[in-house]
Amino acid sequence: MFPGRRGIGATLLAAVLLTAGCQDPGPEPAPEPVRPQWQRLALPAPAGTPGRPMVRDVTGCDGRWYVVGGVGAGAGETRPAAWTSTDGTTWTAMSLEPKGYYGRRSVLYSAACRDGRVAILGDKPGGAHGNPRASSWRQRPDGSLVEVEARFELYGGPTAVNVARLASGDRGYLITGNRSSGVASWVSPDAAEFEIMEGVPELATDGRGTTWGFDATATAQGWLMVGGILPTGGRIDRDPLAWTSPDGRTWQRETVPATGDYEELQRVVVWDGTPVAVGLRGREFGVWRRGADGWERVGGFGAHGSAGAPAVGALTVAGDRLLAVVSDGATYSLWSGTDGGRSWRPVTTPTPVPAGADRDVSVLAVGDRVLLTVDDGREGAVWATRLTSGT
Repeated sequence: MFPGRRGIGATLLAAVLLTAGCQDPGPEPAPEPVRPQWQRLALPAPAGTPGRPMVRDVTGCDGRWYVVGGVGAGAGETRPAAWTSTDGTTWTAMSLEPKGYYGRRSVLYSAACRDGRVAILGDKPGGAHGNPRASSWRQRPDGSLVEVEARFELYGGPTAVNVARLASGDRGYLITGNRSSGVASWVSPDAAEFEIMEGVPELATDGRGTTWGFDATATAQGWLMVGGILPTGGRIDRDPLAWTSPDGRTWQRETVPATGDYEELQRVVVWDGTPVAVGLRGREFGVWRRGADGWERVGGFGAHGSAGAPAVGALTVAGDRLLAVVSDGATYSLWSGTDGGRSWRPVTTPTPVPAGADRDVSVLAVGDRVLLTVDDGREGAVWATRLTSGT
């Protein structure tokens, strides 16, 4: 008899199990996608020369929805277009009155509304250097849109860089953009006339680094703008940065946690009273929240490589979740975030959309109703679905 044999076998089995347990489990399985049922909505052809619909942004407030973009014809010809709906399903083409040469050729790309009325940004490349010629649009009491006439230097001129995004709130409207001096803001109480804030202390580039702004949102205290800074000292990667203002005229910087990776905040919303921003963090899309103790990193999702230009195209609050449109430089995708932005799942879209020129995807949610605008370079379309807490 060998009384120790059973003990040796048990010891060997335990060793095998322990070794197996210590092996690298490999990458975590990809999260199961959210699979909503998308319904394509019809956009009526605007008055004028026929062409393909171009859709760039969607917004809504006070029981009314707006989709903005343009109409594309041959040889690069474009003209502005917009549609409105009271139920998010049946749409009407809006009447537009451009005022200038570039206004008549603009594509409308950023919209925001308050008190049931929309304000819009549009642009069209032109001039000797082919720079975008930006303009703003406001809605008249009769519902039509009119281009706001402005001096060329308001959005253009020798210090112009870009006019990025339009936001609305209780204090009116705010445009985020950039000049050769760094980040700038444009403010207006009613979108009838904007005033530029250029070279403003804290907002502008200074001895600490070169600033860049992407987006803004209204808060209970005023405005919150997000972007990044390229620190002085020879570094080549941005760090995330945010700014706050009571009126869009004077600004204060807010420190955002940074790593050694390239990071910037590209879109921001207020979710359940808390600002949440999504942007680039290294090779993924990062998520930051601003709580009582300041900004913190809370999550990340997706991946992008060196091809193309990765970007966050849109961010919206959909009930108990966030929805983010991102481009990895090659294709657009839609993601759903829960648990304060810590957990993310991909969302299937009604059609694949490669990234590139004349292609765009945006998303907006009001309650559980979601509108997705998709432009694949051949045609623009609007899709709708409903998302509940169980999907």
